[in-house]
Amino acid sequence: MLAVVWGEITVPMVDMSDIHGTKLVALQDTQDGTQVLTYLREETPSLPFPGQWDLPGGGVEPGETPEQCVLRETFEEFGLILSSKRLLWSRRYPNITQPGMGSVFFAAWLTAEEITSIQFGTEGQYWTMMEVSTYLAHPMAIKGFKPRLKDAVTALTT
Repeated sequence: MLAVVWGEITVPMVDMSDIHGTKLVALQDTQDGTQVLTYLREETPSLPFPGQWDLPGGGVEPGETPEQCVLRETFEEFGLILSSKRLLWSRRYPNITQPGMGSVFFAAWLTAEEITSIQFGTEGQYWTMMEVSTYLAHPMAIKGFKPRLKDAVTALTT
């Protein structure tokens, strides 16, 4: 196991070599509750989760860290430029489309100005800010992402 020695403490390094993808739980608090940035995937049968509600993110490119991936994908899909300092939470999970691989979920808060400046990319049908409770109950939300969304919201709101 790789480790970093920091002072007198040895901290194990997390192996990220099996990370296949990333997702961003991009949240906004409103007077009506907490919303999450989502988009409706294309109906193309060859794609994972056709016609379902997804979160920003995608596949890690060679030489890219999970953090770099999620920031790049958020820019490509929504035109949002976020700094790594905005990523307030992350957790590694098993990848639900690639058995034996991992994925990393990140979470950040978005401002109202950022949401109004979204320039939706070419992936997906359209985007929306969806109430977290609506996503969690939605039959077309990606089922495997629901507990991960709950984890992120809990971490950022408690």
